[in-house]
Amino acid sequence: MLIETVEQRIRLVKPRSFAGLMTLYEGNHAKMRQLLGNLRYLPSQLMSKSATDLSIHLSLHGRSKYTSTLCMTYWFDDDVKSSDPELVVRIYHDARLAEAVSCREHPRHPVFNGGCSPGAKPMEKRWLLNMLLCKWLEYCIDHRHVFV
Repeated sequence: MLIETVEQRIRLVKPRSFAGLMTLYEGNHAKMRQLLGNLRYLPSQLMSKSATDLSIHLSLHGRSKYTSTLCMTYWFDDDVKSSDPELVVRIYHDARLAEAVSCREHPRHPVFNGGCSPGAKPMEKRWLLNMLLCKWLEYCIDHRHVFV
């Protein structure tokens, strides 16, 4: 009888490093797939429904063979009917990565200030934007958002 054991390796990555950023992109892609299903064939407009949260609006900005770019935002019913944070996400289909590439530079709602700071260095800005996306996607999953 032959018994083969496979060692399980845990790879630890340093936060704010390139490897850490790529790991974050992978996690964001998995969360987006969990929420949206097949990311290659998204319609041009989507809206989420949740019993415990505001609706989230997604609009497809561009699609090619290997990438899709979309904007993810809340619509707030305040005095001016504002949208925030207008997070632009690029999905790399073959690599299975989702990268937050930009958001509104001066968000109207202070909760989004940390991730959208215009003065940050490039690697720091990517880290902050993608942590914002990661936490927001986790929040959406926790609040059982369903995109229709």
